[in-house]
Amino acid sequence: MTDRTPAPETATTAIRVIADALVAEPRIRALALSGSYGAGLEDAYSDLDFLVVADDGATDTVVALWRGAVAAVGEIVLWRDRQVKPSLVNAITAEWLRIDADFATPPEITRRTRDGLKILFDHDLLFGALPEAAAKPGPSPERLLWQIEEFLRILGLLPLAMGRAEYFNSVTGLLHLRTLIVDLLVEETAAPHRGGALHLNRLITAEQKQALAALPPLVAERDALIAAYLAYAALYLPRARRMAARLGVDWPERFERATWAHLRATLGIEPPPATREPKAP
Repeated sequence: MTDRTPAPETATTAIRVIADALVAEPRIRALALSGSYGAGLEDAYSDLDFLVVADDGATDTVVALWRGAVAAVGEIVLWRDRQVKPSLVNAITAEWLRIDADFATPPEITRRTRDGLKILFDHDLLFGALPEAAAKPGPSPERLLWQIEEFLRILGLLPLAMGRAEYFNSVTGLLHLRTLIVDLLVEETAAPHRGGALHLNRLITAEQKQALAALPPLVAERDALIAAYLAYAALYLPRARRMAARLGVDWPERFERATWAHLRATLGIEPPPATREPKAP
């Protein structure tokens, strides 16, 4: 089986080709790498993320110039033109080099910092006027509370899925719970430069990886699903409770008690010992 991952020199060449194609275009005022390459954390599997500064932003004319620059790298086999958001264009070449561009006007980039950017050219010294780095935001108590409540909500839907024998939908529910677990683990480490969705190994500890690896596999069968939901709860809820205490978040005690009462009444299951709050001495 042939490894189709683009070689590092392919990415380096693509960066040079794109920059050379745009540097003399008067509509393009500045170009920088963001993402993994901008932060100096790239590897052989990283995509290329560009920040393109143009006087009028992502106009059809500017995007056409961008497409011409990407086409100089190789045949474009996927082109998504401002579909996800009005300033974003995604492309994949025949060599499966992923090239994304976010377009901004000069006033729009004043809200950014130089941190995480590698400047390729900057005719008006726009990037040089930006602050070096913004203060790193701390964990959000509001977001943590939402995540805890969402975990309990999905957990509480288990009797519905079991009653309808919707076992494949229950696997989807487990995937949602797993995402919430991973978000919590990353928050525990407070890792900088988290990167895209495909970076996780460098963001969590060996202990956290072992905890994830110990979770049961996703099997669309009733008993296996119930056991998996309980195992996910046993991993998530104690850690989330500790994080909530650290951030001063009031734990949704009534909601959790009601959820376990609901599971007990409908499925006859009890909370795993790890999830039970220790009694005061």
